Amino acid sequence: MNTDTRHLPGGTWTLGDHTVSRFGYGAMQLAGPWVVGPPKDHDAAIAVLREAAGAGITHIDTAETYGPRVVNELIREALHPYPAELLIATKAGGRRDAQGGWPAARKPDELKAQIDDNLETLGVDVLDLVHLRLGDANGPVPEPVTEAFETLVDLQRQGLIRHLGVSNATAEQVEEAQAIAPIVSVQNMYNLANRGDDALIDRLAGEGIAYTPFFPLGGFSPLQSDVLTAVAARLDASPMSVALAWLLQRSPNILLIPGTSSVAHLRENIAGAALTLAEADLAELDRIAS
Repeated sequence: MNTDTRHLPGGTWTLGDHTVSRFGYGAMQLAGPWVVGPPKDHDAAIAVLREAAGAGITHIDTAETYGPRVVNELIREALHPYPAELLIATKAGGRRDAQGGWPAARKPDELKAQIDDNLETLGVDVLDLVHLRLGDANGPVPEPVTEAFETLVDLQRQGLIRHLGVSNATAEQVEEAQAIAPIVSVQNMYNLANRGDDALIDRLAGEGIAYTPFFPLGGFSPLQSDVLTAVAARLDASPMSVALAWLLQRSPNILLIPGTSSVAHLRENIAGAALTLAEADLAELDRIAS
C-alpha cells in the first residue's frame, strides 16, 4: 500500500490515533443493485479497492449492511492483512429487511450483534471507527440517542471499538452523544445544495472533529444543477469534480468518501477533486444554496 498521501487532494486529517487522507473512498457501490447481493464484476470490485489503497487513500468507509456482509468481505479479500495506516470506518444502528429496506436496529442486543458481524466480516479484533447510524432513509429524526450511544461506548470500553462517531444526526444529537463520550467524526448528508449543517461543520472544525459528507451530488434541483454545470463547463471540469473540490475547500475538517465501482472513475474523482476554485467560482456556487 502506498502510504504517501501528499499527491492526494486535500492533504490529511487526524482521526483519533490515525492520520488519514482527506480524500477517502466510500465502498457502498461495490455491492449489487440497491446495495444488495454481490457485485456484477467481483474482480473489478477487488481492483477498485486495491487501486484506492495503491493511490494512498487511508480512509475507507463501509457498513455490514452493504450487501449485507458483501462489501466488508470484499474489503477483507482485497486488503487484509490491513496496513497500520489504513482506517476502516463502519456503521451500526440499522439492518436490511427482505424487501431491501433499511429499518433501524439500535437496541443494545442489536448493536452488539452488528459489531460482532463487522468484526467477523472485516476480519479484525477491533474496529477502527464505528458511526452510530441514526434517523431513517429520509434523513435525521429528532429522537434520543443516549441508550444506543452508551451501548457503543460500553463496547468501546471492552476493546472492540477504537473510536466513535455519529451518522445521519441532528446537531442536537451530536451534542447528546458528545456529552456521553468523545467522538471523532460526524457523517451526514451535505453538499452545495444541502447546507443545513454549515454551523455544525464550523463548530466541529473548532473542536478538531471530522465531518464526512455523503451524496456530494444528491438532492439538487434542476436549476441548481444548471448552475453547477455552467461553472464546471467554464472550468473544463465535470460537475462531480467541482462538487468534490468545493467540499475540500469548504473546511479543513471535511473528509471525502466518494464511491464508485470503476477504477477509471476512481482516478477521475481523485484528479477532479484537486481542482482549485477561485473566489469568483465560489461566489457563483454559493448561489446554489441561496
